[in-house]
Parts: sequence; structure tokens; C-alpha cells
Amino acid sequence: MYQITIHSRPGSSVSSDTAMSDDMAVEIKYSFNNMYYVYYLKMNNCQIYTGSTKDLKTRIRLHESGNVNTTSKYLPVTLIGYESYILKSDAQRREKYLKTTEGKRLFRQQFRDILKQIARPGSSVDRAEDF
Repeated sequence: MYQITIHSRPGSSVSSDTAMSDDMAVEIKYSFNNMYYVYYLKMNNCQIYTGSTKDLKTRIRLHESGNVNTTSKYLPVTLIGYESYILKSDAQRREKYLKTTEGKRLFRQQFRDILKQIARPGSSVDRAEDF
């Protein structure tokens, strides 16, 4: 996960009840090997699939090879974006939110340009049924 270390500058002392002051520095270290991902796939029916995983490369390969039931009938799939999170709970919360009506609307606003490029002819990025 992550580690927070507080260093005091030379000549100052730090105890467990010391408040942060100007003579202290905070160092935060993240372990990027333990990230969680929320990802977006465009399926061949022009729908967007949203999922989450700890191993993004493996999960995308599973989708591409037809080994995921929800996308196997809509091959080929194309990865159009992903987000990374330190905590699994944050990734799961984001995935759940993006599957709501409000989340889909936000997604369409944030990914508007790529959605225009991958949209089927005659469809509208603003229409929920297209994404």
C-alpha cells in the first residue's frame, strides 16, 4: 500500500504528540505493484463495458480471448481507458458509480472525444443507449 514517514530537520526533536511544523518534512511512498484498476472497453456493438481488476494486462487478455462471459459475444473489444487506485475499495466504488445513470453521464462527458471517434455512424454521444 503506502507508507508515510515524518522526518525532522537536524536540530529538532519529534515525539508522537508533536504537531507538524516548518522544520519537518513528510515523505509518502506508494507501492505501484499493488494497484487496482477500473477500465473501459468498447465492444463490437458500440457499448462500453466497465470493469475493475488488480491485474489489468491479464484481465484485458481474458476479455480479448473471449474468456469473460459478459463480453465474449461482443468481440473484438478495445481498451479505451483506465484509472488506477491504491485501495481496492476505491476502485470498486468508482466502478459501481460509473454503472449508475449519473456515472454514465459523467463518463460520456469525460470521454466525449474518444466516444465520438469510436461511435457507430448515425449515433449520438449524448444518447445513453449508444454507450
